[in-house]
Amino acid sequence: MGLHFRVVPSDFDESGVTQWPPEEHVLVSATAKASDVALRVRDAVVIGADTVVVVDDSILGKPGDEEDARRMLRLLSGRSHHVFTGLCVIRRMKGETVRSLRDCVRTEVRFGELTPEIIDAYIATGEPRDKAGAYGIQERGSVLVEGIAGDYFNVVGLPVYRLSRMLWEVGVPLFG
Repeated sequence: MGLHFRVVPSDFDESGVTQWPPEEHVLVSATAKASDVALRVRDAVVIGADTVVVVDDSILGKPGDEEDARRMLRLLSGRSHHVFTGLCVIRRMKGETVRSLRDCVRTEVRFGELTPEIIDAYIATGEPRDKAGAYGIQERGSVLVEGIAGDYFNVVGLPVYRLSRMLWEVGVPLFG
């Protein structure tokens, strides 16, 4: 989008968020992250985001270990699942919040059939470790995905189209 930005990690612990449905889960987490950072800035636009993978009414976060990644990939094999990303944009001016927006984007992802050999080879890359649902569509995990319906960038973890519109609404010009 041509914007200059700085990454400021939030101190919010998202592991305690248990809201259901998933839309509420990601909105609560994204809002808490953005709010935590917003309290530390005087004049800025703060963006918070949280992404989860949902299958069989269960949220798949980041895998705890290789066996957990294996379990998740077996669960996703040959099926469709949904990726939800919650966004929160907070505009701060002179130490006050002047505008706050929240939204959620959902994308359907269909995996091809994954053999145990494919799963093991993918896990050996190390890529699943820090990814919701144990895969990264933008990296080597792209070969696991048969198709998507919706926003590709949402599956990556930041729905750029919706975020650009939210930024516009709080006064950030498109294209920087």
